[in-house]
Amino acid sequence: MSLTLSMDFQFMTSIEKLWSALTDSSKLAKWVANIQTGEGMENNFKPVVGHHFQFRTQPTEYWNGIIEGEVLIVEEPNRLSYTWASGEKHTVTWTLQDLGDGKVNLHLEQTGISNAQALGGAKYGWGKWCGELEKVLEQ
Repeated sequence: MSLTLSMDFQFMTSIEKLWSALTDSSKLAKWVANIQTGEGMENNFKPVVGHHFQFRTQPTEYWNGIIEGEVLIVEEPNRLSYTWASGEKHTVTWTLQDLGDGKVNLHLEQTGISNAQALGGAKYGWGKWCGELEKVLEQ
């Protein structure tokens, strides 16, 4: 059985600025960070369908520190989807919706999660990262 993580975040920003924070490699490195150290992950992400990318961080005894992905959907500035593989392979889809008055809703859906422990870990990780994303948007 496959589990799905679904989360929503609201930011006071423009949809264009939020899109940029989700798709610009240097901005991603500021908020997608090693959960233990808080150190940003080097990456070669590009919002181009078919592009293969990696996020890299310090390996541990349990993990090689590499997340592999492939961009699946790019519908600027409303939808972005890619595979996200670190051990098991998931699909991450971001949907951006301009709510007006300078507020944007960011919906995350991560599919293909194998068990409740992995679901909890993904929820914790994205929650932490989206807190960092908010700081990037304020810059």
